[in-house]
Amino acid sequence: MDTTDFRRARSPQAKQQREAAILDAARALGAERGIRQVTLTDIAAAVGMHKSALLRYFETREEIYLRLTAAGWQEWVPVLCAEIGRGADGDPADVAAAFARTLAARGMFCDLLAQAPMNLERNVSVEAVLEFKLVTLAGVTAVVAAVRERLPELTEADGVDLIAAATSMAGTFWNIATPGPEVAALYRDDPRLAHAIVDVEPRLARILTAMLEGIVARRRGEAPRH
Repeated sequence: MDTTDFRRARSPQAKQQREAAILDAARALGAERGIRQVTLTDIAAAVGMHKSALLRYFETREEIYLRLTAAGWQEWVPVLCAEIGRGADGDPADVAAAFARTLAARGMFCDLLAQAPMNLERNVSVEAVLEFKLVTLAGVTAVVAAVRERLPELTEADGVDLIAAATSMAGTFWNIATPGPEVAALYRDDPRLAHAIVDVEPRLARILTAMLEGIVARRRGEAPRH
């Protein structure tokens, strides 16, 4: 990309285009390398900007990736709600499968979910954190409503707990499932380490199903399934 174009642009539209280019570059690099491996210099180079010029649009790399995390929530939530809506009424396994399927299909989003509380929220302004939290709040509200439509026994707090469990485990499991090449080879070659190989979707589905079945059984006064 021509750095001259970046210097000469002055309009609000041009500013939006620059920000979009930076976010697109950060997204591509994060998907390729993993979020932790991408520096601000890497992102600047990918869009043909000097690092100092990039800092006119985003204060830190964490702000860039926090914006992408918010965008991930906005993309994921309607897809998840639609998947939940297609499930059977009263079936915890269907709801759990919708969470597991949609999260496992979004590897970079899972990586962002893991990085957000550990790193991304810690090196940005309070205003950036507030903006991000309001996006997640809107998403949580929509998902809780969709879940309770299928599982009316759940309280609002149960729904919030479900989302917290699903997103935190998805982030953790994705990072476990994507080690470096040498560690991945070690896991494959040593039978004693077979447990370290994680298949995100089925594991997440099993745990969330057990969680939901337990909550629903307690609300219905039944013994949980075994």
